[in-house]
Amino acid sequence: MNGVGIRDVAKLAGVSITTVSHVLNNTPQTRVSAETRARVREAAATLGYGPNRAARTLRTNRSGLIGLLSEEIATTPHAGRIILGAQDAARAHDLTLVIVNAERESSGTSHEDDVETLIDRQVEAILYATMYHREISVPANLRGVPAVLIDSTDRAGVVPAVVPDEVGGAVAAVTHLVEAGHRRIGFLNNDDDVPATHERLIGFKKVLHQHGIPIDDRLILQAPSETLPGYALAREVLAEPGRPTALFCYNDRMAMGAYRAAAELGLDIPRDLSIVGFDNQELIAANLFPGLTTVALPHYEMGEWAVEMLVHLLSGDTEQKHAPGGPTRLQCPLITRGSVAAPREH
Repeated sequence: MNGVGIRDVAKLAGVSITTVSHVLNNTPQTRVSAETRARVREAAATLGYGPNRAARTLRTNRSGLIGLLSEEIATTPHAGRIILGAQDAARAHDLTLVIVNAERESSGTSHEDDVETLIDRQVEAILYATMYHREISVPANLRGVPAVLIDSTDRAGVVPAVVPDEVGGAVAAVTHLVEAGHRRIGFLNNDDDVPATHERLIGFKKVLHQHGIPIDDRLILQAPSETLPGYALAREVLAEPGRPTALFCYNDRMAMGAYRAAAELGLDIPRDLSIVGFDNQELIAANLFPGLTTVALPHYEMGEWAVEMLVHLLSGDTEQKHAPGGPTRLQCPLITRGSVAAPREH
């Protein structure tokens, strides 16, 4: 039966696309009842649908494979969400994700060999995910296949890309502090020359401008975006006369350092000091006391969007998904916990 896809099987069997994929591919350690498995197989047989990828490749001259070249992303805290978003979207289109984990690109190196590895496996298109948001030079051979960048932008401005809305995320964080009543807000920023450093600062200043709050450069400090530098910056800014009543931190690791500094100075969070982080690293944010209000990076959504974009590229329809002039930016939502309250006199 021509044109039958996994969606049709799922609809006939009354189950999700993911369940159909698990059953027909005999995915181990999945909780699918025998009755459901039988119903899925019966629906597939009725529709003449099967997961035999090799046969389908010969019949359609399409492999149904898309590659994910992950630059150390498989070893970072956020990797799982990008991969999950990409896998879910791929399954919805009856595609299979092939993942290659690569070393971080350094000066003078490229990932052309990794791209070639995926091409040799007959992938139809490639996702290229970097370990943090930055601008990159795309491997030359990546331009020979449909491709989308995740969490990075193409220096040449040719390959479609999806990145977090860093400015919007900072605006959400600082607006939350201003709406709680804070007017003296410090910013513990990263000192690396990457888009997030500059764009989160833009968002911070934008909110202060919008609310008529003077920008005090003494409250904007920079250091490596790790816990100990965050601690040192927080100690510095909180020990000064006229200390801030709130801190916006570049990431959750710096915020964790600020928690320690506040405790050492006898400041209660959030009664004496409100803190907002960025990244929503749950091992940190959800386990600090009180829980850290922070901004989530849209990793799942970026993985999902990137696959949808590849599907459009493969079909030749890109007008709806990629406009010239820059990457697609996805919203970074605020995750509220217990680290923000109205300021009190001090």
